[in-house]
Amino acid sequence: MVFPTKHLKISESLFGLGSYIITIIKQSPKNLDIIWEEYKKINNSNEFPANHNFDNIILAVDYLYLLGFIDLNEQGEICLCN
Repeated sequence: MVFPTKHLKISESLFGLGSYIITIIKQSPKNLDIIWEEYKKINNSNEFPANHNFDNIILAVDYLYLLGFIDLNEQGEICLCN
């Protein structure tokens, strides 16, 4: 479920979801609730054709943190690492 496979599309994997989360926080740092609200707007649409739940958002954020792509700022918001 982390990486796409023969039977799992990129948009259905945490890898693809993580890339969309990066585009959400690229504009400005956000907390987890705002990331979830932004994602719910496009959930299972043509813009992002996979259906993920809140648990998958948390797993994708954890995955991005472990890879060193995101961190928390002083306000506790998720931001991109420089």
